[in-house]
Amino acid sequence: MTVIPHLRTGLYLATFGVPVLPLRDGKGPFGNCRACVDNACGGRPNMKRAGACRCPAPCHAWAAATTDTTVVLSLLWTAAWEQAVCVGYHPGGAGLTVVDLDNPAAVAWACQCLPETRRVVTTRGEHWIYRGVMPSHNAVRPGVDIKSLMSYTRWLGRGTGSMVDLPDAVRALVVKEDTTPAAREVVSSLPARATWSREVATGCRHTEGYVRTGLDRGLALVRARTESGAGSQAFGVARFLAAQHIACPGPCGLPAAGEEIVTAAVSVGVPEAYARRAVTNGLETAVERAA
Repeated sequence: MTVIPHLRTGLYLATFGVPVLPLRDGKGPFGNCRACVDNACGGRPNMKRAGACRCPAPCHAWAAATTDTTVVLSLLWTAAWEQAVCVGYHPGGAGLTVVDLDNPAAVAWACQCLPETRRVVTTRGEHWIYRGVMPSHNAVRPGVDIKSLMSYTRWLGRGTGSMVDLPDAVRALVVKEDTTPAAREVVSSLPARATWSREVATGCRHTEGYVRTGLDRGLALVRARTESGAGSQAFGVARFLAAQHIACPGPCGLPAAGEEIVTAAVSVGVPEAYARRAVTNGLETAVERAA
């Protein structure tokens, strides 16, 4: 019996809980079958818009990735493995995030700005793999893509180094911002916003001085980003602030604190929509990671 190399690799990964799929020439997923073409079937249950499709073929790209060895070894999948040029996997399904660094410059940036983790050499750069999941996003900066939920990437081996938890520095990369400083007249015309106080934090277990000091320090960090990075800094401040209140019975007045962070980001040129999204993501990320 002829051993199909990519099938063997896929089976090995599936056995260890990594959802796999065969990738065709061009390193992309195989096209949908006639019943699934143009998503006519409604899509698989695990897609963003959940459907009822349970097609036995490797349709729907990343959503077809599976750890079911019976599926991996089925006739339809075996036919795809025979034509496959490499093995793909769904990082989010394995509880992972892959920072895809597409060139030497991107790798050099990661070495300076991201925590060391497991690294896998690719044809043009490296994959840095972290433990934890987040939304996938392409082109978060030159030569850098994020592959995690609702995405696939190539399996290129185990790599080297110890895997660490997904850091905020990677999560913040999905926050897009306009780094042009706002005109002074726009800043001065910002409407008054709610501020954090004990009146809106009746269920907080911290003293008012503790919360106010931490928030003021965070606001100062955001305002210091006058050239670039204020949106990412706002995300980090919101994430850190929310993490301090996870054990509180609540309410802790975090929406009011978030408004102060948004105002600080807008004051140094971040469009309000971007600033609000960064802060909301930061507050929600803290809750998700604690769950």
